[in-house]
Amino acid sequence: MRGALRAVTTTPPADEGSAPAVPPSWVEVCILPLAWVEPLAVAARHGETPFAALLHSGAGRWCYFLQAPDAILELADDEREVGGLLAELLGSPATGRPDGPPFQGGVLGLAAYELSARWEPRLRGPRQAGWPDLTLARYPALLAFDRLNRQALAIGRGDSPDAARQRASQALDWAAGDLSPRGLPAPAKVGVEVTPRAQHRAAIREVVGSIHAGELFQANLARRWTGRLAPDDTPLNVFLELARTSPAPYAAYWRLRDRALVSNSPERFLSVHAEADGLWAETMPIKGTRPRSSDPAMDAALGRELLASVKDRAENLMIVDLMRNDLSRVCVPGTVAVPKLWALESFANVHHLVSTVRGRLAAGRTAWDAFLAAFPPGSVTGAPKLQAMSVIAAHEPPRGAYCGSLFWAGFDGALESSVLIRSIAFASGPEGWAFEARAGGGIVADSDPDAEVRETEDKIAAILSVLGETSGER
Repeated sequence: MRGALRAVTTTPPADEGSAPAVPPSWVEVCILPLAWVEPLAVAARHGETPFAALLHSGAGRWCYFLQAPDAILELADDEREVGGLLAELLGSPATGRPDGPPFQGGVLGLAAYELSARWEPRLRGPRQAGWPDLTLARYPALLAFDRLNRQALAIGRGDSPDAARQRASQALDWAAGDLSPRGLPAPAKVGVEVTPRAQHRAAIREVVGSIHAGELFQANLARRWTGRLAPDDTPLNVFLELARTSPAPYAAYWRLRDRALVSNSPERFLSVHAEADGLWAETMPIKGTRPRSSDPAMDAALGRELLASVKDRAENLMIVDLMRNDLSRVCVPGTVAVPKLWALESFANVHHLVSTVRGRLAAGRTAWDAFLAAFPPGSVTGAPKLQAMSVIAAHEPPRGAYCGSLFWAGFDGALESSVLIRSIAFASGPEGWAFEARAGGGIVADSDPDAEVRETEDKIAAILSVLGETSGER
C-alpha cells in the first residue's frame, strides 16, 4: 500500500511468504462447519494476540472472531485522502456463499471521532494521543457463530479453492483444544477520575444558552471517566465480564498493538446491504433515555414515560432529520424514508428511543461513500452537525475512539457499523493499562442540567460496575 502513512504494517498470511503488493482476488470462499463453541471462550483463549477481535452481538444471530490479518493500515496525522482506502484493501467485489453469514471475510475498521476533520477544515484541531484517525485490518479468515442454530463456521477467502480452504482450516484450528472457561480476577481499578458534576452542569448551562441564542439546536456533551487497571487485569478481562453481565447488540473487543477497544454499544450507526434493486443503507439513531428498574411495574412505567416525553421525542426527531439529510447526499432522491420513529428499545440498564432511517444508494455509490457521508453519527454530535461539533470541541478534549465507529466491510460490498458509545479505550504503558470511558447526552433548549448529569451516570453504570467503580462522582 502506498501513501504518506505514519504507520503501515503488512503481515503475510500463513500460506504465503510475503504480503501482496496489491490486493489479491478474494473470489473463492470456503466454509467449514465445526461443533458449537462459545465465542467468548475463543476470545478468552486468543484475545491477547494483537489484532484479535470479537464482534459479539448480545441480541443478534451472528458473532465473529477474527485474528491474523494479512494487511493493517493505520492512518495518523498525515494528509492522505480516505475515500479510496477501503477499496485498496478489499479489491474488486467478490460475492459470498448464499448459505453463509452476512460477513464472510473482509476489513475490520475503527474510525475515530476526529476522522471527519480530514474533509471538514472547520473541524481541524488536536487529536487524542495514540488513536489514529482510521485503523483498517484485512482478515481473509474468521470464525462465525450462528447463535440461532448453535453452529460455528470456519471461513476462508482466497484466489483459488485451495487457498480459501487453507485459510478456513487455519481458522478451524483457533477453535481446537481446551476452551474451558478461565477464572477472571475480581474487578479492580486505581485512580479513577471523572469530570465533576458541577463542571458538567456548567457546560450544559452554557450550551443551553447558545441554543436559546439561536446558534444551534442540539449538542451531545459527554463526561470522562479515566483510570488504570490493576497490574494483573487486562482489557480482555473487562470485556469478558461486561459481555457476561450486560449484553449489548454491538458489543465488541479489538486488541490493537498497544491499545485495545472494549465496546458495549447498543447503537447501530450504518448498515449497507444488497437488495433486489440495489444497495440500501440503514441507520438507527438513539436519542432519549430512561434508567431500568428492578421492579417490573416501575420499569414499565419508565418506558411509558420515555415514549410520552415531548422533550425526548423532539430530541430524537432532530437527529432523524439530520440522518435523513446525510443519507440523501448518497441516495436516490425520494428513497430516503423513516420506517420506524420513536420505537422503545430496552437494554440491560436503560430504555432508549430508537428510530430507523433508510435509503437506496445512487448508482456508483458504495457502502464506504455512505459511511463517510454520515460520519460522525448525528446522534453523538447534534444539529446542525458542524456547529454542534465545534461546541463539543470547546467543552471536551479530543474523543478518539469514543463516538467514532467500529465496522466491518465485506468483500461483497456490505458494511455493518456501530456507534462507539458505552465503550472503553485502553492504552498500554509501563504501569499497565490506562483507560478512558465517556457518557453523554443530547442537550436541547429545555434540558435540565441535573437530569442530564444523572443520565450520564445511568449510561455508564454497567461499565463502572465492571471496572470496580460504583459511584458516578469522585
